[in-house]
Amino acid sequence: MQIEIWSDVICPWCYIGKRRFEQALEQFGHHQDINVVWRSFELDRNALPQYPGTLEERLASKYGVSLQEAAAMNARVTAVAGEVGLEYRLDKARPGNTFDAHRLLHYATSKGLGDQAAECIMQAYFSESLPVGDRAALVALAPQFGIAEAEAIAMLESDDYADAVRADELRAAEFGVAGVPFFVFDEKSGISGAQPVATFVEALRQAYG
Repeated sequence: MQIEIWSDVICPWCYIGKRRFEQALEQFGHHQDINVVWRSFELDRNALPQYPGTLEERLASKYGVSLQEAAAMNARVTAVAGEVGLEYRLDKARPGNTFDAHRLLHYATSKGLGDQAAECIMQAYFSESLPVGDRAALVALAPQFGIAEAEAIAMLESDDYADAVRADELRAAEFGVAGVPFFVFDEKSGISGAQPVATFVEALRQAYG
């Protein structure tokens, strides 16, 4: 069974959904029969490589809320993340354009390192202030998931995997994916959002047949 997961590396609910889904897989079993494929989705294709200011300021501007309300939004999602063992430090997050990060994920996937890369990039962004749109920062991170810096530099300085990212996003549109995370089971059924573990377990059982 193939499960495709559309997500963005700076989407806080995507990382939570990833962890809940992994917990569901552990309960479900049958790992040998399941192929998980990470798909690219950019929350903002027109994002700057690096936004000035804080994430709270960015959220306040994007959603038209006060800084206090933006801080409360971050506090809520941080608390939920903590429930699945994730330590968010959103007050120090450095959001930006994720296109290169997605290209690097595709490159990692081509080497059988997709899961490790997705985990590493998300953890670095949410917990270690990774400037996600900075190529140099991505290059420095790459050895942590098995890709040499020289390889990462060569890939990012090329146009490699740009088409793959766009193909994922086109496929998302064809499925009607408007937000992430989004999980598609064998191209037959889909689940939107960071659902509870029990919901994922039931979806796995139904799709597995």
